[in-house]
Amino acid sequence: MANLIPNFESGPAPARANWWRPVLVQLIRFVLVGVLLGWLYAWGAPLIYRDKSPPGFWLGCAHGALMPMALPSLLMNKDVPIYATINAGRIYKIGYIAGINGCGFVVFGLSFWKPQRRSKR
Repeated sequence: MANLIPNFESGPAPARANWWRPVLVQLIRFVLVGVLLGWLYAWGAPLIYRDKSPPGFWLGCAHGALMPMALPSLLMNKDVPIYATINAGRIYKIGYIAGINGCGFVVFGLSFWKPQRRSKR
């Protein structure tokens, strides 16, 4: 019967974890990555959005893949392009959509992917 009674004196009580520290670290990382991506996009946008010839499928893919990176630049009050208004038409739009979906697949696919561990038999 003595074993059924819990022994609360077996060690010190666990200290309350500082729950705000990991949240603060993640928030700081998020902001720093956003600022870095925004700066890189503002720097690289003029190189990708050129006015020489209307972009086709492959530049549409590049524009679509880079479009999510434009959000931090736009939030930092920089007017960066996210779409080529003068383009090759339908083929550019198909490339743009493919780029957005490819970027989403890579980002969210890597975020939620958990490799399966091989079970030992």
